[in-house]
Amino acid sequence: MSSGFPKIQLVRIAHIYYKYDDVEKAREFLLDFGFAEEKRVVRRNSEGGNEVEKIYFRGYGTEPWVLCAIRSDEPEFGGAAFVVETEEDLRLAADTLPGSSGIYELTDAPGGGWCVTFHDPIDGWPMHLVYGQKSAGPLDIALPHTPVNYPTEKNRRAGNTQRFTKRPAPIHKLGHFGVRTADFAAACKFYSTRFNFLASDILYDAENIDRTAFFRLNRGAEEVDHHVFFLSQGPSYKVHHSSFETHDYDTQILGHDWLRERGHKSCWGVGRHVLGSQIFDYWFDPSGFMLEHYVDGDLVDANEPTHRSEAGPGSLYVWGPEVPSTFLA
Repeated sequence: MSSGFPKIQLVRIAHIYYKYDDVEKAREFLLDFGFAEEKRVVRRNSEGGNEVEKIYFRGYGTEPWVLCAIRSDEPEFGGAAFVVETEEDLRLAADTLPGSSGIYELTDAPGGGWCVTFHDPIDGWPMHLVYGQKSAGPLDIALPHTPVNYPTEKNRRAGNTQRFTKRPAPIHKLGHFGVRTADFAAACKFYSTRFNFLASDILYDAENIDRTAFFRLNRGAEEVDHHVFFLSQGPSYKVHHSSFETHDYDTQILGHDWLRERGHKSCWGVGRHVLGSQIFDYWFDPSGFMLEHYVDGDLVDANEPTHRSEAGPGSLYVWGPEVPSTFLA
């Protein structure tokens, strides 16, 4: 069903916002998770001193930043941002999306640009659309590219060893995020009619009612990630998790051990998803928000049809620990 407006064309997912009541404690976790601090925004407090208002973090890719930690009285999800294709898309968003802020400049954000913030029409959480942001140069981080030896295919010459050092798993980019919604059908209709979201996979329940959708961006023949956004039916709204790509499996496991030894709280992992195929590792930050490391996700294009399957443990993972109740809460 058409909305009566042209679809707003999204190019890629860009960054995400979280609000924290202890931004320095959040910073410790985010650095251990593999983000690189890019910029601090400082303000004067009521006592006349300086305090950190925001911290922008980046990955080693070309996005100028991928996560912004904002000082707040209460922890809160601040929404994710997508890059729109044209300035006209940004104007269309400002003029027609619910609760739109109008176009405003990202004055203190690395890379600059212009933004429109609107609010989800079902649950009220914010989403951001950006245009004109300048890319950054990739960070020079040592990443392994060592050939792998298989039982009948030896790709590493004699004397070439595998040696690693434990460290945070460097973040490459923001890959996806997802929310639980109070009205799945209405939310799916809104996002699939107003934007170029296309469902890669849909999960249905025992009554054959659709309950979860994994959306990719429809970029025609361009290969894109299996999903950048997912919606799931629930009793009420809740952000579920955000997911960040790291380099490879060894990097991911070394990062897992780093987080564990630093005393952070694991949620679920390491394991392999079915839909999207990612190797996953979920962690809780100090405020209880769930963040995921992933590697080896699927790519698809517009020729890939939407697949439907029944929800259950077999649709979540093919190997790894049992699904904990905290992941499904």
